[in-house]
Amino acid sequence: MAGEIKATPLTFVVHALAVACAVMVLVWCIHFRGGLAWEATNKGLIFNIHPVLMLIGFIILGGEAIVSYKSLPLKKDVKKVIHLVLHAIALILGIVGIWAAFKFHNESAILNLYSLHSWLGIGIIVLYGIQWIYGFVIFFYPGGNSSLRSESLPWHVLFGIFVYGLAVANAAIGFLEKLTFLQSAGLDKFGAEAYLVNFTAIATVLYGAFVLLTVRAQKDQESTEDYGTYSAI
Repeated sequence: MAGEIKATPLTFVVHALAVACAVMVLVWCIHFRGGLAWEATNKGLIFNIHPVLMLIGFIILGGEAIVSYKSLPLKKDVKKVIHLVLHAIALILGIVGIWAAFKFHNESAILNLYSLHSWLGIGIIVLYGIQWIYGFVIFFYPGGNSSLRSESLPWHVLFGIFVYGLAVANAAIGFLEKLTFLQSAGLDKFGAEAYLVNFTAIATVLYGAFVLLTVRAQKDQESTEDYGTYSAI
């Protein structure tokens, strides 16, 4: 079919990195940090929900939502729904992940919103929500006219790339912040856990980079008609 969008080798790299990131953050939070819990005497178990949901739920699902619209061999309307639903799930899990961080701070008598990571995190989740609502209204339901969609698309794509890039960068900052706190509390700077956290952060950055590279690679395959109908991000 003319104009059909096909998966590229970059797509498979994205999925492999997603699995690697998910496994590493789970090993860190469950094996090294003791597990996950919404209610616990050990408040650290509450915090552990935060990195798991922000990485797997927000960064990875958000990236898969982007890649899905670019690479799935399905009809455009089906891909649109998958894209929209995955972004919605990512947004919801991101909000719960942030809520877990606030719950941990409140129950541990720690101040909220004192760090760059937390400031950026709140801003990013708000921008992500705005992006999703705008995409839903303009490109899904009730849907703008063709002229409005065409005019909105470049800015929608650019804004999506900007927000997702910020999210990945802030995740790396978050890993650095947490590791710094742990090392200040006595964690071995050259121990297995420290290396795992650093490698998880590196894999996260690589995942985000390959998501955006996939967007660029697939863009070359798309027709003008495809671009006038719906966005990539």
